[in-house]
Amino acid sequence: MTPVAKSNERIFGLLSAAGVFCIWSGFLVFSRAGMQSGLTPFDLTALRFLVTGALVLPFAKAWWPRHLPLHAILSMSICGPGALYSILMYFGLKGASAAYGGAFANGSLPIFTILLGLLFARRVPSRRQLIAVLILLVGAVLVALPGMHAGGNSVASAIGFFLAASAVLSIYFVGVKHWQIEARQALVLVSVPNALLFVPVWFFFLPSTMQDAPWSTILLQAAFQGLGPGFLAVILFSISVRILGPTPSAGLAAAVPASATLLAIPILGEVPTTIEWIGIAIVTAGLILLLGGHAKTKSPFK
Repeated sequence: MTPVAKSNERIFGLLSAAGVFCIWSGFLVFSRAGMQSGLTPFDLTALRFLVTGALVLPFAKAWWPRHLPLHAILSMSICGPGALYSILMYFGLKGASAAYGGAFANGSLPIFTILLGLLFARRVPSRRQLIAVLILLVGAVLVALPGMHAGGNSVASAIGFFLAASAVLSIYFVGVKHWQIEARQALVLVSVPNALLFVPVWFFFLPSTMQDAPWSTILLQAAFQGLGPGFLAVILFSISVRILGPTPSAGLAAAVPASATLLAIPILGEVPTTIEWIGIAIVTAGLILLLGGHAKTKSPFK
């Protein structure tokens, strides 16, 4: 590629990552609001895949990545932002604030991604990337400190759910880069299997409070969960990871606690404290540093 083409591609990757960044921030806040409205984690997951399944299913045959081996298809379907990841996140947000979700689920994602890259792809992050990730984590923890101090008995289990969700999604990040999965392939891999398998199980077997929730809440959550993290974010995820790489893309996730804190001001009425503002500034500095770093691949994924 020419230097101009590489520059344009990187800009496209950064714009895609920015889109994921915005959607992911809203995901924490709106999902927390959904939990507070009385919907179950299974209800939110079902709403998400009812929408994305309806949108993507007509294109499943044309977009299905037939060249991928079975283990790749299973890895992307199970470990992507699908039912498993969603349920883990929703259960975490049921027991802890959005600040917790940002700090532990998003803040730990670069660490899991770096570890997987080292173990399986021998992808060595640069010193600049490692320093940037450390700065991001420090900022994310500062943003989450007020919520951590106010936590109750459910905090420990919520942290476990968030860390499990992060570990699952990191496999997806590395897989998208390794198998060079296109945006529409990622969309069909995540949406269709999860919709076809989870929605019937939810309808017949899982607990639901959907019948008691107001229609305004159901429609809002269906629109956001389905069109935002369920549809647009999956497309933008794959573009960002393929162009920028898994570590910078995962590093953007560590910056989400700061933006989610800002978004919570008008939606949840939660105004940042002084220490949260300091954390936001640190996260911003780490994000700028991270996007300038590059990882070195010593040998191909085997």
